Amino acid sequence: MTAPSATSATRVHIKWFSDTGIGDIASVGGKNASLGELSRSLQSAGVKVPEGFATTADAYRAFLEHNGLEPRIRDCIAQYQEGRATLRQAGAAIRELFLAAGFPDGIAEEIREHYRDLSQRAGLAQVPVAVRSSATAEDLPDASFAGQQETFLNVSGERAVLDACRRCYASLFTDRAISYRDIKGYGHLDVALSVGIQRMVRSDVGASGVMFSIDTESGFPQAVLISAAWGLGETVVQGTINPDKYQVFKPLLADSRLIPVIARETGAKERKMVYSHGGSALTRMVDTTERERAALVLADAEAVLLARWATAVEQHYGRPMDMEWAKDGLTGELFMVQARPETVQARRSSSMFRTYHLQQQGQVLATGAAVGDSIAKGNVCVIRDAKDIESFTDGSVLVTRMTDPDWVPVMKRAAGIVTDHGGPTSHAAIVSRELGVPAVVGTGNATDTLPHGAPITLSCAEGEEGRVYEGLLEYTVEDVDMDRLPATRTDVMVNIGSPAAAFKWWRLPAAGVGLARMEFIISNLIRIHPMALVHPERVADDEAALIRKLTRGYDDPQEYFVDTLATGIAKIAAPFYPKPVIVRLSDFKSNEYSHLIGGGSFEHPEENPMLGFRGASRYYSEDYREGFALECRALKRVREQIGFANVVVMVPFCRTVHEADQVIEAMAGHGLVRGEAGLQLYMMCEIPSNVILAGQFAQRFDGFSIGSNDLTQLVLGVDRDSEQLAGLFDERDPAVSAMIAEAISKAHTAGIRIGICGQGPSNHPELAEFLVGQGIDSLSLNPDTYLRTLPVIAAAEQRLGRRA
Repeated sequence: MTAPSATSATRVHIKWFSDTGIGDIASVGGKNASLGELSRSLQSAGVKVPEGFATTADAYRAFLEHNGLEPRIRDCIAQYQEGRATLRQAGAAIRELFLAAGFPDGIAEEIREHYRDLSQRAGLAQVPVAVRSSATAEDLPDASFAGQQETFLNVSGERAVLDACRRCYASLFTDRAISYRDIKGYGHLDVALSVGIQRMVRSDVGASGVMFSIDTESGFPQAVLISAAWGLGETVVQGTINPDKYQVFKPLLADSRLIPVIARETGAKERKMVYSHGGSALTRMVDTTERERAALVLADAEAVLLARWATAVEQHYGRPMDMEWAKDGLTGELFMVQARPETVQARRSSSMFRTYHLQQQGQVLATGAAVGDSIAKGNVCVIRDAKDIESFTDGSVLVTRMTDPDWVPVMKRAAGIVTDHGGPTSHAAIVSRELGVPAVVGTGNATDTLPHGAPITLSCAEGEEGRVYEGLLEYTVEDVDMDRLPATRTDVMVNIGSPAAAFKWWRLPAAGVGLARMEFIISNLIRIHPMALVHPERVADDEAALIRKLTRGYDDPQEYFVDTLATGIAKIAAPFYPKPVIVRLSDFKSNEYSHLIGGGSFEHPEENPMLGFRGASRYYSEDYREGFALECRALKRVREQIGFANVVVMVPFCRTVHEADQVIEAMAGHGLVRGEAGLQLYMMCEIPSNVILAGQFAQRFDGFSIGSNDLTQLVLGVDRDSEQLAGLFDERDPAVSAMIAEAISKAHTAGIRIGICGQGPSNHPELAEFLVGQGIDSLSLNPDTYLRTLPVIAAAEQRLGRRA
């Protein structure tokens, strides 16, 4: 069966998705028009969309006309707007009008006929369908209307489908939908509603989730963000569970040999939504098994396939997109079940860069996923149930179990939002972003731990982790127009340690990453001493239990280290691809290594760890070489399997030329051979011997990076950690300056590049000017000092006559 053709004298009440496109928003709403566009235009790109059809805006208006509803709706709205009825009373009265009304006979029969045809195509007597609302003002570039109307899942039978359609109509006047239209300035009767009836994917025994073709927090446009959970997708959309999260790097998707998954996080996934059998409820929530909670929902290959679909959809629409997907648990097939424009990051200027900086420290009371990148403060207002939202105090920080759409009326009035549950891709998070209200979601227990009325500061400006601090802390806001930044001849790079922080700085016009530290990833994300994974038999029982907990989901615990380190490095590399990203091999001191889980079994006390068993000396030693092998495996994976061939490997604290040869040989034994697959090797130039014998070291490495902290320490004989000697530690000392100048000169004589990645240029503008005068090739700065130091470098070049 096909939809009837329209003429000037007829109204079209039903359209198959395959006969619908994005130009039909006025007829079938943004959601259904998008489904039609996907069905009609993206199958050639491999995108699978379940079959279905939509009722039109004409059908909705005929329903209103048939039942005489419009004047009665206007009256209810007027009562609310004039203060004669509350929002709750007006909304309930309008919904009752819809639920008591009936479809015109002709439209009801058309819906039944299309449902029978859909069932026949599926080879079933009564095919289960999802019945979804699609407002004609929905999914527009300036408004998502996320979750404002209802969806009904696992609907079977003609009578049930008609009833679900009626309930969708009624949901156009939920309290949250009325409030949201008021916020956006849409007339309540100017918006019509289309209903999509779409074949259900058996995700109840499979999985589902949402994805964005842009990073929703930073706006980084080259990453696909995927959330995934077991069962039906409403748990992810509504934010009732903490899902798995994946990030996939788009520019490397075209190479089928690569698996460019740059982040992977296992969510708690405590519950899932499944079909209900018996009774009036069509779905129900059940607890997940321990195995389901520990396992990742998607294999890497599935995440990559979804990312390819997301990229194809984005390219087709010419803008970042917000999508829903489902996996059929019976067939293993993936399907796209929704696509709409992303409405927040797509509107932000790519040239304006706003940063928030806390000026004080406070006790951390709660942590969760950061929504937005700003800071807010206010008094805690704990509200556990939507029926109590009228008690909310304007300007407070709303603390609740989850911010579903029923909370929209108070979300705009909040200084910030904190929730127990939910993830960064839940519709609650989407609306928080759209309203410009920072939120920390998925804290676990904020409603129990944050006292009502207590003053707090909510920070989403410190990476992917949002933090709630005790007290009202001071902070500053800085706006920079990136188009006004000066160009420089000297390459100005950034130092990055945290994968979460890397995305925050993607807008900086940096020439790459001059120093990516492994230590942050190992200490904060992996947390386990690598040798404890190689030799678990040497680890104490209590630490062994903690290691088993951290590495669950991995058949080989060593793979946990390799995988976590590889994805962490990849996420640092992604925002700067294809520019060079210089990754320094681990440079923990023995006392720092001993603090890792299991570290006490492998580290020996040293009188002076700063000058002890660190850096290059570890890599070929019997005491650590097996741990070093894991580092090499991770780097090889980053470059050759994930695809970041722009990663440069740097050796720290290499004392002698012979030691350099031993390290190079050890790396080659693990498949990292200088020159193969374009691999470049750099060395930290941070020991006087590195400067004195720079010519010999230069024969073995492609570049140097001056570590001004250690070089200053060793030239002046000053312990850089000593408070008593702090006044003597100065990178600008003439002796240190002489060593730096000599290193630059010798590197250039040898024909290799040399840069600096120490703290000095970030802290002292005059040191940056000195380095420019010596002809250094690059300076790598801390990201938060980049914007203020770049003009200093440009001015120094101008004075020296070395323009970009």
